[in-house]
Amino acid sequence: MRIYGNRQLKTMPGRSIRPTPARVREALFNMWQDEITDCLWLDICAGNGSMGAEALCRGAAIAVGLERMGRACAIVRENWQQVARSPQEFQVIRGDVRQTLKRLTGQQFDRIYFDPPYQSELYQPVLEIVATAELLAESGEMAVEYNPKFWTPEAIAPLEFSRQKTYGNTALACMIHSV
Repeated sequence: MRIYGNRQLKTMPGRSIRPTPARVREALFNMWQDEITDCLWLDICAGNGSMGAEALCRGAAIAVGLERMGRACAIVRENWQQVARSPQEFQVIRGDVRQTLKRLTGQQFDRIYFDPPYQSELYQPVLEIVATAELLAESGEMAVEYNPKFWTPEAIAPLEFSRQKTYGNTALACMIHSV
């Protein structure tokens, strides 16, 4: 797998992790191109860390990744070490995302990327935690990757939809913090 600047990233063998397709990753970073520099990035269900690595390559100040699988956390760390200017620019947290998100209460992120396993039951609970813990900065935006066969996006106050795009079997629902 390659990201911005033709950098090669490690991935997990097999199908235990489904990396974000290159065209979806490119589309999202095109939408957010002027918003990445110096942003605080949260990668929920980080997988191999490709989205956070891309954000770091494009100038994100901090990337925080949440991932359940220990081996995946090690790969995220390796991938982010390759692209970060310093180890202080990133943090990888292992654990159930619902619990680790609650521990982030009090912090706010400018950009949040959420890409759970498509058939999981994580969508609504995670969005509710992001909303109630106020993890999305008022001027921030969150993107949720999903397969429309398995989930239909629903707004949760104070999060409201700003745009939605579909790329084959993969869709993105972007949400902003309503005022």
